[in-house]
Amino acid sequence: MTTILHIKSSSAPQGSVTRQIGITALERLKAQAPGAKIIERDLVKTSVPHVDPQFVGAMFSGKPDAAELALSNQLVDELFASDIILIESPMYNFGIPSVLKAWIDHIARAGKTFRYTANGPEGLLKGKQAVLVLGSGGVYSDGPMKAMDHQGTYLRAVLGFIGITDVESITVEGVAMGEDKKTEALARAAQQAALLTQHQPAAA
Repeated sequence: MTTILHIKSSSAPQGSVTRQIGITALERLKAQAPGAKIIERDLVKTSVPHVDPQFVGAMFSGKPDAAELALSNQLVDELFASDIILIESPMYNFGIPSVLKAWIDHIARAGKTFRYTANGPEGLLKGKQAVLVLGSGGVYSDGPMKAMDHQGTYLRAVLGFIGITDVESITVEGVAMGEDKKTEALARAAQQAALLTQHQPAAA
């Protein structure tokens, strides 16, 4: 049975373009995997705490089952249990929402989702598929603002670092540049989402 981890991070539940397109993407993936298990993580509705001294201390305590790491361990387990990771991320000030960064800080852990080897770091979450739904008010895929995109580039880098290299992006950009641009962007993104294909797990 396919398991899909659905991560939401927009702080505008009622008007979010990433949440809107994320639903379309999720329905498309579910249609290809009848009976799929869905793990929902709304990081705004139920926030993940930012890293604090207690968390850092537990990380280096040599006690992987320390109480301070319980949530982090749960989030890591959700990743390992999932075949597809669907991440919705609006762009806030050229980057990802802080709630999504907090989630990353809890799941990017040496010895859990990556390890250091003689040949450098190795991601441990191999054979998984990720879909990114990226929203932005301006246009960052090309043109003068491309260098300011620390959203999709960062997410791909982090996912690759922990072993997830099969990553597809659906971009909803320019939504603050007038209603016509927004309508066009949503239509284009919805079409992309409707064409998503579930991939076979890659060999580890």
